Amino acid sequence: QVQLVESGGGLVQAGGSLRLSCAASGNIFSINAMGWYRQVPGKPRELVAVITSGGSTNYGDSVKGRFTISGENAKNTVYLQMNSLKPEDTGVYYCNADLHITQNMGVRFVYWGQGTQVTVSS
Repeated sequence: QVQLVESGGGLVQAGGSLRLSCAASGNIFSINAMGWYRQVPGKPRELVAVITSGGSTNYGDSVKGRFTISGENAKNTVYLQMNSLKPEDTGVYYCNADLHITQNMGVRFVYWGQGTQVTVSS
């Protein structure tokens, strides 16, 4: 019903930058918020950044001041600009969307993308 398509991951040296994109499509009535989470083997998935439809943002402590999340409501797309990357930023980055679908507008659903690998070499 809803698909999240991520792009922009890859390999970068420490200190470099990457930009991730995530586009949501399908039977979407409205989106409450979209965000990014990351996961490394053996650790729980952690919040990187989230943005609401109203433009409010929240960041994980480890990325504050280095990462910037932004969105285009008309395109149901969210971006994550990652600067000053560190090796500890390495992981699989998952896009997340909190939304309402057209078939059931009164219920909130949470969807996840398939993930995109970000690797930062030292």
